[in-house]
Amino acid sequence: MIKTALVTGAARGIGMATSRSLADAGWRVYGVDKDKAEDGAPFAEFTVADLTEPFGMTKAVHSILDNEVMLHVLVNNAGRQMIKPLLKTTVKELNTIMAINFEVPLLLVQALYPLLTRARGTVINVCSVHSMATSRDIGVYAASKAALQSLTRTMALEFGADGVRANALLPGAVDTAMLQSGLDRNHVSSGSLNTKLAEMASRHALLRLGRSEDMAKAILFLADEKQSGFMTGQSLVLDGGCLCKLSTE
Repeated sequence: MIKTALVTGAARGIGMATSRSLADAGWRVYGVDKDKAEDGAPFAEFTVADLTEPFGMTKAVHSILDNEVMLHVLVNNAGRQMIKPLLKTTVKELNTIMAINFEVPLLLVQALYPLLTRARGTVINVCSVHSMATSRDIGVYAASKAALQSLTRTMALEFGADGVRANALLPGAVDTAMLQSGLDRNHVSSGSLNTKLAEMASRHALLRLGRSEDMAKAILFLADEKQSGFMTGQSLVLDGGCLCKLSTE
């Protein structure tokens, strides 16, 4: 039986790498993103949609409902980062970040739960190490990811009786467009993009940044019932060792 997956935020970065890894492992992959995917992407079907809009959510859900009777894995990867001090954050900005980072994963699970139960599938929520340790000017993003991490534990408790697992992946600094855009918040020295990336890499125990493919392999592990079938409600940290070090050192 061919297993099916829905990956959000699938047009690039972790979402694209995950989609390729799943497809290479024989999964039928459905992708959704507000942007178009590159040519040659590994999707059975790709939907361009803004998941924070009702019509976009409907399009994404029906891309699965119209084609499948089971969904083996839902990867809630779509997310948005905002760099702004808490005291300057508007209600509209707060709602925007919470909508895509927290509300959308829950609404997708609600809509697709019958397909997940038929497959005894799994939900994988891509959170962030910012839900465990964070920094200035990124508080709303960190809070939204912490909320998603907490939601994952509740999903595990409420869905377990139906055989549906839920786990969170907490990436650290992964070399994506989102990370690069966030380098302007002055937590690394000034200079060229390559200089900033090199400095950030040097702060890791492994002396390198994460790659989207690193995250994709972890998601494939969490999706595979044979490898992680007794794992639910957990948070898998993949950060190159950045949380190991005390900030005072």
